[in-house]
Amino acid sequence: MNLPGLTDTHLHLHFPQYDADRAEVIQRALKNGFSFLINIGTDLEDSRRAIAIAEEYPEVYAAVGYHPHETKTANPEDLEELAKLLAHPKVVAIGEVGLDYFHDHSPRDVQEKLFQTFLDWCKQYQKPIIIHCRDAYADLLRTLRGTGQTSFRGVLHCFSSTAETMMQFLELGFYIAFGGALTYKKNDSLREACRLCPEDRLLLETDAPYLAPQSKRGQRNEPLFMMETAEFAAGLRGVSTEKVAASTTVNAKRLFGL
Repeated sequence: MNLPGLTDTHLHLHFPQYDADRAEVIQRALKNGFSFLINIGTDLEDSRRAIAIAEEYPEVYAAVGYHPHETKTANPEDLEELAKLLAHPKVVAIGEVGLDYFHDHSPRDVQEKLFQTFLDWCKQYQKPIIIHCRDAYADLLRTLRGTGQTSFRGVLHCFSSTAETMMQFLELGFYIAFGGALTYKKNDSLREACRLCPEDRLLLETDAPYLAPQSKRGQRNEPLFMMETAEFAAGLRGVSTEKVAASTTVNAKRLFGL
């Protein structure tokens, strides 16, 4: 199925899972109508690799940041170098950054301190923020509200909570991105959130190479597989898949300045 206009707002094309066929993975998406792919960094060197892929393809853009798992490795010198990357013409966002209490690979206070830094960067560099949150939505809301800001420019990547939680982030101005987990069995609360998400705040993503949709579950994910997620979201919302593809790309263009 060709869906002109789909945008994968979160993936990791530079990861080693694609070393054998990266160009083919990208071309499969582009030949099937994808408009944009946003390649996400997870630390300084990883962000540089993300940009390098974006430099090769007009349709690929990049984001730079420190995944919460990696915040324990960030030092002032690396953060200074990361900030310089925000001036690159293919860098459209700060991310992925945030809080992850599921694995706790970095101390929670370290995660929060660096997340505060990235929130400051959003204002300083006028870039949207891509937020990773797992088992930490309450603390994430507390941190955001603690800034005194009433509106933010950013997205909750791979949203995994309830419609009630989603509404609180919508009130703060955030977009909500849904990935392959939307299609998994027994994920009714997430499906309800997708059904209720306003059309002008909805985004789609793969988080590839992770979280392939239900029919490909357990396989390496890739942008082309997002068609299944788009079709599933359309069914939940009672609209055509073409409408979901078009509206989510309009939203991505608005948020990331594509």
